[in-house]
Amino acid sequence: MHATSASANGWSTKKIAILSMLCAVSAICTLVLQFPILPGVTFLKYDPSGIIALLAGIAYGPAAGAVVSVLPYLVHLATESGIYGTVMAILATLTMTLPAAAIIHGHTTSTKVMIFGLVVGGVCSVIACIGGNLIVTPIYTGMSTDAVIGLILPALLPFNIVKVFINGIVCALIGKSALRALNVFSPHA
Repeated sequence: MHATSASANGWSTKKIAILSMLCAVSAICTLVLQFPILPGVTFLKYDPSGIIALLAGIAYGPAAGAVVSVLPYLVHLATESGIYGTVMAILATLTMTLPAAAIIHGHTTSTKVMIFGLVVGGVCSVIACIGGNLIVTPIYTGMSTDAVIGLILPALLPFNIVKVFINGIVCALIGKSALRALNVFSPHA
């Protein structure tokens, strides 16, 4: 077997190189392009790295999406968000990427499947993030759980809906072109 070929259970050198590149781009997004999108709730920050993880998962399957959902956030540990922000960022990205990739991967030419997968992933992410915030936010901010519950409707729910909407729309708009660029239609990808 050629060194760049995939083994029966592994990834090709080409796929590993592409996923490494996607992890690097995603890591840069987490460090440079993160910003609050809701006034007054500055600890909730958006970054476009979820789009990169979605594209990886759709192109190469849920396992690849998981790798690009987790590895870039290891550099996130060094930011002011620390472990709690990192845990929430990974939770948000994984819970959108895994279901979306499981549904869409292998059906990348179907717009209906793409939209369905992104909606399912988005709903899973919003639900997981609300639950995660009930646990993590009191620890991270020192707020009481009741105070966090009070943030669900005015802050946590809108933030997470906007975040998955942005990720889903951008992925849907650039998805097919990006997947072609990643050579997903090539039998050697």
